[in-house]
Amino acid sequence: MLQQEFERQISNLIQKGYPSITDKSEEDFRKQLEPLRQKIVELEHIGVSAQKGEVPFVIVIKREWIDAERAMQLVERKNKAGFSIMASEELNRFTPIEGIELPEGFAYLLVDIDTGQETLNVTPIQAMEMIKNENRSPLTIEEGVALITHFPEVVKKNNGFSLLASRCGDKRVTALWISEGKPKLGWCWAGNPHTWLGSASCQYRFG
Repeated sequence: MLQQEFERQISNLIQKGYPSITDKSEEDFRKQLEPLRQKIVELEHIGVSAQKGEVPFVIVIKREWIDAERAMQLVERKNKAGFSIMASEELNRFTPIEGIELPEGFAYLLVDIDTGQETLNVTPIQAMEMIKNENRSPLTIEEGVALITHFPEVVKKNNGFSLLASRCGDKRVTALWISEGKPKLGWCWAGNPHTWLGSASCQYRFG
């Protein structure tokens, strides 16, 4: 099932036009992602599964190849496209926090993803401690956008999630939620709790 899911996500990216956006042919795009196939075998060995309602992994294309603003425009949920309230220049100021090591290469797998139901109505500051205590990692902006690119249904009305692994030196934390029926990339204050906003996390990054 994981191999089938891997193929579904590659096809999803191709259908959305990622090869041309990353200046590659479809064949070259597939070739760039092929090394990740072996990682799928490793996931099967450590017991990661694709049960209904779970997100075993998502393919993340690195920000050097597609920025978050453009990627959000390609997200589609219930026939409505996503959008960002921040332009690329502002989003590019948000970089991975200390302790977040992204795999090298064109793309990588984000593994065992949780959208943060247990951190609803918890401030991002407190949620970060909870995530660390569980030996998990918060998500970057690019990872959050990749998640809803492949699984748009995980962001729901009155139930979005913050992306705590990308910061720009101020008190803002980016987050994904539904606005007027559309997936929205925006921001909230790190010290404010929201009943409709949790904080997403993952177990591994494989590249």
